[in-house]
Amino acid sequence: MGKTRIQAINEDIILAAALEVFSVYGYRGSTVDQIAERAQMSKPNLLYYFRRKDDIYRAVLEKTLADWLKPLRGLDPQGEPLAEIENYVRAKMAMSRDNPKASRLFANEMLHGAPAIGDFLAGPMKLLVDDTAKIIKGWITKGQIAAIDPYHLIFTIWAMTQHYADFDIQIRAVLGKNGDHFPDAETTIIRLIQDGLRPRK
Repeated sequence: MGKTRIQAINEDIILAAALEVFSVYGYRGSTVDQIAERAQMSKPNLLYYFRRKDDIYRAVLEKTLADWLKPLRGLDPQGEPLAEIENYVRAKMAMSRDNPKASRLFANEMLHGAPAIGDFLAGPMKLLVDDTAKIIKGWITKGQIAAIDPYHLIFTIWAMTQHYADFDIQIRAVLGKNGDHFPDAETTIIRLIQDGLRPRK
């Protein structure tokens, strides 16, 4: 039986509140009481949806991954490769700009060995990345892009785009301004990727 509309809304509220709490206090420093207060609901009501803090934490991370991986599912094998990759970079940069707390929470989980979502990484995420690598290999076989390792191309895009969420304070310190640096960053990343992928004549 599926969730009701109210259940889905309340779960989204809890996960949004949990992201705020976990991103400030970390997993160990956060409590269910803090999350319930942030979500503006009683603790018993929150525990109706998630039994333990562990369950909430895992759900926040899995939602973050699901959101990040959605644009990867959108790559069209029949599309123009450089345009498809450009669209993907733009989507990842938008996520780094609009939801940096999720990126930083995920990075912290990775630095601790991914204890909560290691199975998700090795399961659903790996399958999707494998499928994406096949699309990229298809473009290479057709001579549409330069021969390059598909997996490391994906990792490189992740590293470049998520850097702008995870190290935002460093970037602002170096640039010495508080303006929007994302347009220039996006243009730079797209140019680097596309120039590197153009077939050599």
